Amino acid sequence: MSATHSAEESERPGRIMAGEMLEQPVVLRRVLDRGAPRIHEVAGLIAERRPRFVLLTARGSSDNAALYAKYLLEIRLGLPCGLTSMSTTTAYGARPDLRDVLVVVVSQSGGSPDLVASTRAARGAGAVTLAVTNNPDSPLAAVAEFHIDILAGAEKALPATKTYTASLLALYLLVEGLRGEDGSAAGALPELAGRVLDRQDEVRRLASRYRFAERMVITSRGYGYPTAKEAALKLMETSYIPALSYSGADLLHGPLAMVDNISPVIAVVPDGRGGEALQPVLDRLRGRGADLVVVGPAAPVEAASAGFVLPTAGVPEELQPVLEILPLQLLAHEVAIARGQDPDAPRALAKVTETH
Repeated sequence: MSATHSAEESERPGRIMAGEMLEQPVVLRRVLDRGAPRIHEVAGLIAERRPRFVLLTARGSSDNAALYAKYLLEIRLGLPCGLTSMSTTTAYGARPDLRDVLVVVVSQSGGSPDLVASTRAARGAGAVTLAVTNNPDSPLAAVAEFHIDILAGAEKALPATKTYTASLLALYLLVEGLRGEDGSAAGALPELAGRVLDRQDEVRRLASRYRFAERMVITSRGYGYPTAKEAALKLMETSYIPALSYSGADLLHGPLAMVDNISPVIAVVPDGRGGEALQPVLDRLRGRGADLVVVGPAAPVEAASAGFVLPTAGVPEELQPVLEILPLQLLAHEVAIARGQDPDAPRALAKVTETH
């Protein structure tokens, strides 16, 4: 390779995000091989404390990972969960009684002051505190009673990709550990993720639909809903398209009125109960003539004008979000490039967002 060509490659927009997306099969394997023993150890120690309620704390992509954990904890473990409003503690000084409550704080960097402050306050209020981060030396890891390292390695592109899927897998293994299970159903994910990420050309063709989009709607239900929210965030922060995410049920309660035959809609259709619950929504979208793309198993794609078929055979519904987000990460990257943006460094954003 010539020096000139090498320099061009090093300056190509989106190259860092592209490289980090392609690392995800290796990262998922690392979590399974190296991270799982520690996650199961932490889960065992927490299970001994018998928490009666779970509060999940996060921002940005980590907030979407926390929402995924909420579905897992309520469905798989039967524990009621809530997503915290940190300002009640950091801005208003509230001090709720958190005895016998598990507080799980998800953060890539572990450096945001409000996350650290709210975790410190929760621990002082009697909570069992767990930090899930990509930085074991972070202030958040230091202040929490327990810590799980998602082992994603340094993430240099601003949009979270490998840290998001690593967080999902770590949270899945945590919940399975709380159930006394080993999480072995996740063993196929690295190979399947590689197969999805090999289909970049297919996603590039799909991206051409959205080059001139003025807005987009992403919808799903159940375990797929966090994927819809994360996909919308990726599209907004990389290509600046206003992307609205809705639960399929919420979409029918009003927002459906804005959908017409020039409104692009992406439906994330899990292979399972969430996908079944989404079918009436797909029917209504078709009835409005929406430009509909389905990400999911083969069967529901017939209900759309285009789609991306996921290899979900044999993958339980609760693990499918790890695969669902991959083509949507690729899509956000390709749409940004097509619109002349650099997804590695979106304007006005920083890798560590220091909210208070």
